[in-house]
Amino acid sequence: MNTPDLAKTMHSIIQRIATGPELSKDISMEEARLGMRAILENAIDPVQAGIFFIALRMKRESNDEFKGILDAILDATQRVTAAVDEVVDIADPYDGYNRCLPAAPFLGPLLAELGVATVCHGLEAVGPKYGATARHVLRAAGVPVDLAPQDAAARLADPELGWTYIDQASFCPTLHGLIPLRTKMIKRQAITTVETQARPIAGRSKTHLVTGYVHKPYPPIYAMLARHAGFDSALLVRGVEGGVIPSLRQPGKASRYENHGEEYEIDFDPAALGIATVHRAVPLPEHLPKIERADEVAIAVDIAATAQAAAAAGLAALRGEKGATYDSLVLGASLILHHLGRAAALPAAADQVRAALDSGRAAARVK
Repeated sequence: MNTPDLAKTMHSIIQRIATGPELSKDISMEEARLGMRAILENAIDPVQAGIFFIALRMKRESNDEFKGILDAILDATQRVTAAVDEVVDIADPYDGYNRCLPAAPFLGPLLAELGVATVCHGLEAVGPKYGATARHVLRAAGVPVDLAPQDAAARLADPELGWTYIDQASFCPTLHGLIPLRTKMIKRQAITTVETQARPIAGRSKTHLVTGYVHKPYPPIYAMLARHAGFDSALLVRGVEGGVIPSLRQPGKASRYENHGEEYEIDFDPAALGIATVHRAVPLPEHLPKIERADEVAIAVDIAATAQAAAAAGLAALRGEKGATYDSLVLGASLILHHLGRAAALPAAADQVRAALDSGRAAARVK
């Protein structure tokens, strides 16, 4: 097989995608894969890499371009199959939270207590929000966040754990190495859309994606990418700050597909699950220290303090303490259980989740 000249391929790609709003042309899935491969392998100048992403964004990426970029990421990802039949893959926003305390990092131990092997993944910090991430929160809770892929996968089969966190720096270091370039580009790129589909740890039989969104155009894109990545099913939640947990105080929406099929939209109401609160999400504590930031997008919250507060709230909820974090875990885990077919209806799923929380046993899995 001839080795492609990646520099020459990128030259041709840029000539076609960066010619203005009316003349720019789409490239093929294979060309997008080669372009992304060239960037991951540091085979081209960073200026050309930046042009590649910005030009695609300005003309709007095609589905084939998204899939090609995802293919290059999948090729570069150290993927492991865990010694369990099914895995739920939770992809919360990699850029984190800055308007509320994240509760989703504690879905892993809660679902594990309910018999669902769960992996969540992320990274330290990336734009546009540079908020508190799952890595920050779980590290504050004493969870190892720098595990190698094999070690992370082994936690899923451990009956005392049943869940894990794995960092992008571990499962795809070349992709993680692009963070400085992404920071310089400022705006969202195709990487932001596709990186959560890397599927670093799979189940022997099935792997299910759970991720969130804010803007209505994204569910069909995420569903398309999830099927392309090989996820057997996907639950795409319109969540607070783009996360996997919806608003606690109003009816919500999600899209889902099963068995690689077509996605469809579902509606739900937290009130039907016995959730009644004035809070949309877990509020930031009033005493939380602020920091100075020049960024106009990122809200100036102290990440370390936010992570500590979220960790304390999450551990308390796993011990059965009622409040906004408890309610968030009830809502998020109920949606996942129902999606997996572990409960015939959402209220029945909520009963299972509350029983697990009230037992306090899930807290022992945070280690």
